[in-house]
Amino acid sequence: MADTHLLELDNISKYYGNIVALKDVSTSVNAGEVTCVLGDNGAGKSTFIKILAGAHQQSEGSIRLNGEDVTFANPREALAAGIATVYQDLAMVPLMSVWRNFFLGSEPTRRLGPLKWIDKSKAKRIAKDELMKMGIDIRDTEQPVGTLSGGERQSVAIARAGYFGAKVLILDEPTSALGVKQSGVVLRRIVEARNRGLAVIFITHNPSHAWPVGNRFLILNRGQSMGNFAKEDISLPELTQLMAGGAELEQLQHELEAAIRESSPQS
Repeated sequence: MADTHLLELDNISKYYGNIVALKDVSTSVNAGEVTCVLGDNGAGKSTFIKILAGAHQQSEGSIRLNGEDVTFANPREALAAGIATVYQDLAMVPLMSVWRNFFLGSEPTRRLGPLKWIDKSKAKRIAKDELMKMGIDIRDTEQPVGTLSGGERQSVAIARAGYFGAKVLILDEPTSALGVKQSGVVLRRIVEARNRGLAVIFITHNPSHAWPVGNRFLILNRGQSMGNFAKEDISLPELTQLMAGGAELEQLQHELEAAIRESSPQS
């Protein structure tokens, strides 16, 4: 592995007045790897995403891209640097065609003198080819993107980010609203993006989804890092227990067992 990580976060903290959203969070992301960021609601995952995506700036700590310190004033700067974020809502227009959603204002054009128009045939061909690389065979890219399954829509967003030059791909809870089969589709796309050389940051609250695809795991709890582990240094049960709060989970289990005993009919 190269000495310089593609993306490094060093002791990142974020304060909103007296509220501590993140405190001293560090991790790294490499090309061709998946870094999973795990945590329940309120763990700090959203703040983490917003800082990397340029929507917010950290209060303390540093971000390095290819070894160079960077600060993003807005999402446009982050995207220009090669950091693409796919949010849960996907920023897609359901009634618009697949190919239009793939380009969203960046369509290829043709020109004749002062006239310029969208090259639809080229746009459709590119969209179809890029989706084929992700394992999705869409017969007609004119169909509304809203007719695709949730996993397929996620795949369109991932393919789009890769086509437009993303080096780091941030996926915000891409499997949270999906069933088992569609979650499997998205996890397969994550592996394919990793194998194509992208550095993937997979935000999730589900350790069972993170474990099969992850190379590194950052666990957040109430804005604090509970650990930053390479896959070989942690097991799935340990990952689950750390994410769930360890002692808090054990206490809850004891309380549930006691409640069940108390509610059971006396023999």
